[in-house]
Amino acid sequence: MAENLQERIYIIPLREVKRAPRWKRSNAAIKDIRKYLAKHMKSEDIRLDRSINEKVWERGAEKPPTKIRVRAMKMEDGQVQAELAKES
Repeated sequence: MAENLQERIYIIPLREVKRAPRWKRSNAAIKDIRKYLAKHMKSEDIRLDRSINEKVWERGAEKPPTKIRVRAMKMEDGQVQAELAKES
């Protein structure tokens, strides 16, 4: 298994998804999370944990959170694995 190269915690703003049609907001939020992590971790291979998906879809398709705290780890092979970060 690949070893961790970088590990970072990001607070990803999701306010822009309010501009999407109501029924597409959570889908847009997931796409924005992937786009944000691809830009900041410099990788196209982004794997989101189930916990992120559950947090975004918690209140349905129309009301995703306005921001989300994510722990991202970049592996040796360039793959980025992201999971929901614990609140401290």
